[in-house]
Amino acid sequence: MKHASFLKNQTIMVELLNAIPHGIALLDANLCIAGMNRFLEAMLGYTTEEVRGVYGDFILRTSLGSNDQVVRTVMETGQSVSQDSTLINKARKKIPVGCTISRLEDATGARAVLIVLEDMSALQEARAACKHADAAGDILGHSPQMKEVFAMMSVLAKTDASVLITGETGTGKDKIAEQLHTLSSRGRQPFIKVNCGALPEALLESELFGHVKGAFTGAVKEHKGMFRLADKGTIFLTEIGDLSLPLQVKLLSVLDDHEFYPVGSSKKVSVDVRVIAATHKPLRAEVRRGTFREDLFYRLNVLHLHVPPLREREGDVRLLLDHFLQFFAQRLGKNMAGFTPKALEPLVHFSYPGNVRELRNIVEYAVNMSRGERVTFKDLPPYALQPVGADFDESEEDKTTLGSDTAPPLQHEKPLAGWAQVERDRLLDALSKTGGNRSEAAALLGCGRTTLWRKMKKYDLA
Repeated sequence: MKHASFLKNQTIMVELLNAIPHGIALLDANLCIAGMNRFLEAMLGYTTEEVRGVYGDFILRTSLGSNDQVVRTVMETGQSVSQDSTLINKARKKIPVGCTISRLEDATGARAVLIVLEDMSALQEARAACKHADAAGDILGHSPQMKEVFAMMSVLAKTDASVLITGETGTGKDKIAEQLHTLSSRGRQPFIKVNCGALPEALLESELFGHVKGAFTGAVKEHKGMFRLADKGTIFLTEIGDLSLPLQVKLLSVLDDHEFYPVGSSKKVSVDVRVIAATHKPLRAEVRRGTFREDLFYRLNVLHLHVPPLREREGDVRLLLDHFLQFFAQRLGKNMAGFTPKALEPLVHFSYPGNVRELRNIVEYAVNMSRGERVTFKDLPPYALQPVGADFDESEEDKTTLGSDTAPPLQHEKPLAGWAQVERDRLLDALSKTGGNRSEAAALLGCGRTTLWRKMKKYDLA
């Protein structure tokens, strides 16, 4: 038969298909099952030997209507079909799947059909969880401010336009960006995250747009770059305010034309990528200062989502405290019932300048330190016990005696005016040298990012 030449190497083909983490079936020209990979065997509950030669429609029972008609249409036209469906296995269990049907044809004209079934159970469960948590996945919050964010997210997920997410550090901008991607039509395609403030300009350009072999010293092979890796999906550019002006020009060109030149190449590359950007900087102010291009700002700010700081989210602190307590207790194998009233009091009234990220770190510290069923006052990190507005010296943390159920002694000696001016000048100098990058400035000063933020607030620099 004509299809025999196509199937004579089916054993080798099935072995190759076993390396693909989706269910795959190969149908011959008569639409009978010629082979299945091990993932499909597990999904269906049948072995390949049990169903080989059986008419495919009898085994691959999906909700595509008449499977026979769909498969025959693909066989005749060669046009692939891809859509969500439901597969009923041997145990009559319904499995949500992404179904792709394609025609195979060899040099002799012999034809067969390849059916790829991607198990969507985990994704559907995640989406169900997102709906249960106000369409935001593991972004928790029941305050009016966060409900507005969740409502906006449901709108932004349905469009393909660029989004600019703003908000203080630690508010969860990266998680929101990932949820927007997951719930969008691109959800099954790549989600690529790039921190624009983490690399020097020369390396960042190569990281974003790739380079050809020999483009610069050390370029021993071609590098695709993040935009090409994100093709058909979403690229998330965090800390977009740290992008240099030359790279801003190139990014603007990509947003306008969906094309760019890799470093060292004279050949343009086309991509289909949705751009989501995020920043903790006030970009309008950066535009006025001339450090951020106005045209790029408007191109990124087609849609805008602002994430409120934790101190403005009424009632969310207690929700997050309980959530992270159970999260870390489960991870550490501890049975934790909650916080003692004495421990809860400072946590509820703490300002959380680092927002949700800082709250999470505080709870993780407390759960690790706890030796009982409840987190006590002595289990909390010392800096979380400071009154709002107090400036905690991180060196004092090492002097705190573990096991004491009282707050560490606070040093309230009022600094001299001369020292205050010296400290303010040091802050300005560090921020100037690092171009406003707080993480680098904190490292330069030898203190933590939280301490830097508090000192900036103290001297009206934030």
